[in-house]
Amino acid sequence: MAQLGFYYDMTICTSCKVCQIACSDKNDLEVGTLFRKVYNFEGGEFPNPWAYNLSIACNHCAEPKCTKNCPTGALYKREKDGIVMFDEGKCIGCKMCTWSCPYGQPKYIESKGKSGKCNFCVDLIDAGEEPACVAACQMRALEFGDIEELRKKYGSTADIKGLPDSGITKPHLTIHPNKEAMK
Repeated sequence: MAQLGFYYDMTICTSCKVCQIACSDKNDLEVGTLFRKVYNFEGGEFPNPWAYNLSIACNHCAEPKCTKNCPTGALYKREKDGIVMFDEGKCIGCKMCTWSCPYGQPKYIESKGKSGKCNFCVDLIDAGEEPACVAACQMRALEFGDIEELRKKYGSTADIKGLPDSGITKPHLTIHPNKEAMK
């Protein structure tokens, strides 16, 4: 299997946050902890205002800083599909992963004293289903699959205002941006 990644079409996302809620429900997250978050950006002034939404989770990067800086190996890339996995049993709660990721993933979960992150809903994927966020998106603004196939189909833009330079970690993400979001 090839490297999996996400495609996000910001031109049709309505910021309903159903993807965010589905992810939180699937992962039984506490209030305030989000593995997928929808951000809203706006600016400009009359008569030229602009706005866009950005739904972001772990990008399962080619060069993830979280795996490189985790001292216990709790974070690692799954060989068969490149998903960045998390082994809670190995996590010591040092927060190195949260400080290392330029995208704000993983998240430190105070009540557990450990981190947690998007695992691409591997249980669903392994059963032939879509990740919860993708399945829940009523506008179909999210897709998942072989990142190279997604890039061939949609392009390879991952450099959007509000995100760090893609050269840092080489995220497995491609975005259909609106013109206001281009760097």
